[in-house]
Order: sequence, then C-alpha cells, then structure tokens
Amino acid sequence: MNFTPEEREIGKQNFQDAVGVSRRAFLKTAAVTPALGAFYFGYQKLTGKPVKVGFIGTGDEGSVLLTQHPPEYMEIVGLADLRPSNRRRALTGDGNDDRVGLIKKLGHKTATNIKQYADHHELLKDPEIEAVVIAVPLNVHASVTIDALKKGKHVLCEKLMAHNITECKEMIRVAKETGKLLAVGHQRHYSVLYDNANDLVKQGVLGDIKFIRASWHRNNSFPNSDSWVKSIAGEDKKDLDTKVSQYGFDDLNQLVNWRLFNKTGGGLMAELGSHQMDACSIFLGKVHPLAVQGYGGKNFYHVKGVGSKDKQNDPREIDDHVYVTLEFPGKHYDEDKNDIVIVTYSSINTNRMEPYGETIYGSRGTLVTEKEQSMMLYKEAGGDSGSGGPGQRLRLVQAAAGGGGAVLQASPSSAPATAAAANASDEKVSRGYTEEMEHFAWCIRNNIRQDTPIEEHGLRCPGKHAMADAIMAITANLAMKHKKRIVFKEAWFDPNDPAAPETDPDVIG
Repeated sequence: MNFTPEEREIGKQNFQDAVGVSRRAFLKTAAVTPALGAFYFGYQKLTGKPVKVGFIGTGDEGSVLLTQHPPEYMEIVGLADLRPSNRRRALTGDGNDDRVGLIKKLGHKTATNIKQYADHHELLKDPEIEAVVIAVPLNVHASVTIDALKKGKHVLCEKLMAHNITECKEMIRVAKETGKLLAVGHQRHYSVLYDNANDLVKQGVLGDIKFIRASWHRNNSFPNSDSWVKSIAGEDKKDLDTKVSQYGFDDLNQLVNWRLFNKTGGGLMAELGSHQMDACSIFLGKVHPLAVQGYGGKNFYHVKGVGSKDKQNDPREIDDHVYVTLEFPGKHYDEDKNDIVIVTYSSINTNRMEPYGETIYGSRGTLVTEKEQSMMLYKEAGGDSGSGGPGQRLRLVQAAAGGGGAVLQASPSSAPATAAAANASDEKVSRGYTEEMEHFAWCIRNNIRQDTPIEEHGLRCPGKHAMADAIMAITANLAMKHKKRIVFKEAWFDPNDPAAPETDPDVIG
C-alpha cells in the first residue's frame, strides 16, 4: 500500500486509539513487559522451577527460538544438531539481532555448561529433560516429534507441522497415546499485536469482510541475495558427508539447503504462506477453507537469459513465484451459499517493494498489517459522514444495543494530523516467539491437558489447529502442481480420520 509517511502514522494512531477502548489495551507494553504472555492472556506467571528443555535443531529458526527463549520459564539443558557449525553458532550467534547466541544471552559459564549432542536420540535419553523444542528440516518434523513423545517429552515443534497431513495425524495420535503436550510454533496465535487486531475484527469495526490480500515478497535477483541458499561449512563436510542418508537426506547439500527440495521442504507456501494463511484464518474465526486454486512456477531461476549463470543452473525444485486464491465461508454461508470470503496470497522472489503482511478489507474499514510489527486502521469513506480514507484521524465508539458493534468515526480533535500521529509507537513489538514458549512451559508446570480449551488457558496452537494450517499450505501446493481447483474435505481436518489431501484420488487423480 502506497501511503505517505503522515498517512502511515495516522493509521498506526487510529489502530492504537481503537485498541485503547477494546477489551485489552496492552499493546504499548509488548516490547518491555516481562512474562508478557501471562500478563496479556490472563494466566498466572510461572511458579516453581523453570521447565528443563532440550532444543533439537539450532539452525536459522532454532537460533531465533534460542535467542527468544524465556529463562524464567525454561532452563536449557541440552542442544542437538547434526551440524557442528550450527551447534557452535547456537552459543556464539551470527551477528544478527534475532540470533545473538546463548553466551551473550545467558553468560559464558551457563551457556558453555549446556550439553551438546550430534544426534537427537542421544539428547532424548537425558532423563533430566522434560520437554523439547524442535526446529529441524520439515521432512523430519514428524519423526523427531514422535521419537520425543515416545520418550516421554512434551513437544513444541516449529511450523509447518509436518511434510504431509498423514504425518500430522500420526503426531496427534502419538501425543494422545503418550499423554504429552504437542504444541506447534505458529507464533501469531501468541502475538499481542494480532490478538488486539482480531479483537477489533470480532467487534465488527471493519464491518463485513469479503476480501483479504496477503503477500510475502522478496528479491533474490541480486547476486548472493538468496537467504535460502547456504554454503557448506568445512567442519560439517568432515563430520557428515557419509552420514546424512541415515537421517533421511540424499546428501549434505540437501540437509543444509533443505528448503529448496520437494523431498525435504514445502516451498514458499510452507515456509512463508503458512504464517499468513494462519493469520487470515484467525481473522475469519478459524473457519476451514472451502476451495483453493493457484499458479506456481520457476519464473526466475532456470529462466534462460535471466540473472547469473549460477541462477540459471540453480538446482532448486521448489517454485520461486506462487499465486494462490482461497475461498472461505462468510458469516451467512449456511443460509446463503454465495457468501464467500476470498483470500489471495502471493510470494515472489523478484521484488520486495511491499513489506510482508495482510490487508483486511471490510465494508466499514481497512486493517493493514506489516511485518508482524505494526497495524494501520482506516475508515471506509461513505455513509452518513462520508469521511474516511488514509488521511482521516479516527476514534472508536460503541454503537447502541443492536447497532452492530463498535464503529469508527472521525476524531473530534482539531489538532493537526501530524501532531496526533506523533505518539504512534515505533517500538519493536514481540512477534510471539517468547510468549509461545512461556505458555508452553506454563502448561507443563500446571498439568494442562492437550484437549484443554484455549479459554481455560490450553495450548493456543495445539496439533489440531496447526494441522489445519498445514492442510491449507499443502493443498495449495497440490492445486498448483496439478493445475486444478481443489475443494477441501472436512475429513482431512479430522485427526481421527485417515483421509488426507496428498492421498485423495480427487486431488492426485
């Protein structure tokens, strides 16, 4: 969205002012409040000793989780990673603020006393470890999770839940059999920012939502700009060249660059799109989608005459551009089969003009999310007042009983827009990683069951919820692969039903 700096600040202020009269007004504390999850979501801060945790996988995402982990809730006992370079980086960091390293976070003595394992099986033998956080390549999410559950460990597994839906259902089944918690790291379920936004949606501030546009665009057309392509460290070659096959990989390059291959990754939909399909589902009341269709292709890599020689010979199998349309049921779908909400999603590798995020278009207002860090709210022009648009300062008022919920009105203040917008917060907002780990540990200490409702402080993203996100991403990939519109089946969303999109004759036939 091409807003002026003034319009952007007005939008941020509009959102903060609206949140200020909603059921929760804690947004400005998001960057500074200890135990924000307990403070915001209303459960008690952890009492007793921190949960003793092992981290399995210390690569890019694992290092983020290590950096964001809450020491008041989790004591890291051990780390496991096949790659020596990753185990070393877990301690030292890589200069990125999101991955500072455990020495800087915990101090040299504490960090270097953490046990290190080259194999997750060895870590799981440690009787001291109560739970594990898993951030390994997608193709081994299920096997490592199931190993951990069977060893009596609670599991927080990174998204996407698994490489296919059959694996998701097996993970849920084993968690039920073992009585251990299975949470999945779709962190928007724990984001204060997104929860505040969703509260406004539920109040009816945006009116009737019929369209959501989501995108995550990057630009890899410049030399050495693809963060998914990594060189192989010499220490990894020495230790792993002949061992990777026993862990489910064809070769060392497939282990290191697993996101590029169909056997080991899920492409742009799994790595990026799943976050945003999850967000759209939250805004729409976590309803299941009706159908999906789309286009995916290698529109930059492997195109002759485009980019460098290396890019023309790039070995990746995944698409570098994807465009997907999903159909969701609207509020009145049961009464009127034409009440459809459309969600479009695009992820490309040749332009990053727009920050990633979602734009929710309603009949009374528009909500723009950016990079999980800011929200901008604008009133739709029209009706009695006629005023609205990105230059309009707003206030939220509660409508009279039966009036359809909260409504946006022009602000009565005569102060210049730039002055009013000056208070819009630019503080870095938590993306939810810390909060999801806090709550996971709290659930363990308080003997929360897998099926405890969210309203009673159960897991905010348990296996069943995460499987729905996986179904959206995986079915979108199948729709692009088979070039067809696929209708979702409710049996796919039932953990007790073996039906799955990747084995459905209507999908693959």
